[in-house]
Amino acid sequence: MSLIVQKFGGTSVADTTRILAAARKAIRAAKEGHQVVMVLSAMGKTTDALIKQAREITERPSPREMDMLMSTGEQITISLMAIALESLGYKAVSYTGTQIGILTDNAHTKARIQSISTEKMRRSLNEGKIVIAAGFQGVDDEGNVTTLGRGGSDTTAVALAAALAADACEIYTDVDGVYTTDPRLVPEARQVDRISYDEMLELASLGAGVMHNRSIEFAKKYNVPVVVRNSGSDAPGSWIVPTPESPTQPVCGAAVARKEARITVVGVPDRPGVAMMLFSRIADAKIPLDMIVQNISSDGRTDISFTVLDDDVSQTLEIARSVVQTVGAESVDADRSVAKVSVVGLGMETQTGVAQKMFHALGDRGINISMITTSEIKISTLVTQESAGEALRVVHEAFNLHVRPTDALGPVELSPQVRASEDRLEGEYLSRLTGMEDIIIESVTLDQSQARLTLAQVPDTPGLAEKIFDRIAQEKLVVDMIVQSVGRNGSASISYTVPRAAYEQAMRLAEEIAQTYGAAPPSGNPKIAKVMVRGTGLRSHTGLASRIFRVLGDAGINVSIISTSERSINITVSEDNGEKARHLISKEFTKEIL
Repeated sequence: MSLIVQKFGGTSVADTTRILAAARKAIRAAKEGHQVVMVLSAMGKTTDALIKQAREITERPSPREMDMLMSTGEQITISLMAIALESLGYKAVSYTGTQIGILTDNAHTKARIQSISTEKMRRSLNEGKIVIAAGFQGVDDEGNVTTLGRGGSDTTAVALAAALAADACEIYTDVDGVYTTDPRLVPEARQVDRISYDEMLELASLGAGVMHNRSIEFAKKYNVPVVVRNSGSDAPGSWIVPTPESPTQPVCGAAVARKEARITVVGVPDRPGVAMMLFSRIADAKIPLDMIVQNISSDGRTDISFTVLDDDVSQTLEIARSVVQTVGAESVDADRSVAKVSVVGLGMETQTGVAQKMFHALGDRGINISMITTSEIKISTLVTQESAGEALRVVHEAFNLHVRPTDALGPVELSPQVRASEDRLEGEYLSRLTGMEDIIIESVTLDQSQARLTLAQVPDTPGLAEKIFDRIAQEKLVVDMIVQSVGRNGSASISYTVPRAAYEQAMRLAEEIAQTYGAAPPSGNPKIAKVMVRGTGLRSHTGLASRIFRVLGDAGINVSIISTSERSINITVSEDNGEKARHLISKEFTKEIL
């Protein structure tokens, strides 16, 4: 018999009428011959109300007690759902995360799942019951209730689907599926029939609110087909699976993240180990970073900029200020008036000119870019809050995301698979369920085919990136990594890599560009080494960057460029240190490498 996990978010169970409607969807699936596990969030804004009550008492309530408090919301919903199903003539049983046996670490309010016991759920399913599980929560090895943080119910649902080897995980929400961007901001946004795990993982971490990135990590690791559907209709929804919608489309979606801030540590001594000290302390606080940019050194000092969520700004500033004093940096500041606009697509791996097209679209509208980071399938730009909405609409239009590709693949037709059979739960698959959210590294590779150029102290004006990379494109230079950060006195610093064979040509052009803009003479390195760490959900594993910097810093290896995403961390070092850096990083992650 096939098995389906159905997750219903807070708006889908906001009152008893909607709870009954969700119950009928579970009953329909049961009538179709499926075993059904439901995962529920707290009703409506219950969790927000609980948090507000706690903060009326104190601004910094105990994380342990917050978990105890917040976990009560789901307990109410699951019991009401069980009552609803039984009133409709179906056997049902509700379980909290503790009762199921969702074992997590002890990082209160941001816990990660270590393992899930399936015995109780399978016994109930085999008794013909619909199982109702509380989302968002678990228990640590000392019996303390824990919660999983933002999107915790999505994470619970896909994790249960993985543990039970379910045929599919249905995510019911208040939209019809996954869109090319937020349709509330861009009315022309188009619903997609399918999207790949990697693309959805990037979009989820970049601001697309329909799914949480940690849930997509589970889906990718355990090959769980996920479908996002509207709880208020019978629309087919959007599937999240290994393959993209179009094999030729360079960009599949765009996203904006408004609730972020840029932190800049100015005048950091440019020596191995300093960045490690900063990132390790931030990682210890379980604070995720994005858009990490380290400027090329000037007079022995460099600036490090990165983005964090608004909620983490105060704590991050405290940590950064303590590091400034320890290492002798100059200052640290935060800019809360920024927003991140990104485009994502697997097609970027094989098609050039995507970044140039994005910069051109923004520059033509006079939208200034203060930071840039790129990876194999993602380009992120930092713009002002005021221009974020227009920037999103501009890039959506530039890549014709409102138009369905002519070679688009249709909806997924899912039939019961081998994955639902009991023998799937034996051997290797079962062993992988221990440490479910542990980091998995797919590869650590070395690329010694590139050179690096840096334009520093460039006047930061709208259209800067557009003009520079238009000029580079005219010379038919192929650019790989691009990072731009805010420099001192309102200037910008842009670093990029090109093939080694084109270095002299690229340097002549960089000198011309620097003269045109009144910038400092460009710097470069004709022979750099790029070390690429590939995996799943790298951004959400907050200690990863600090581990890389620690192992390199201990060996006296300095990093010149950093580029981060959900599926890769790319760094550049001197050519002489390339193989040594790759070896040290591989050794550091020996246990995590597939």
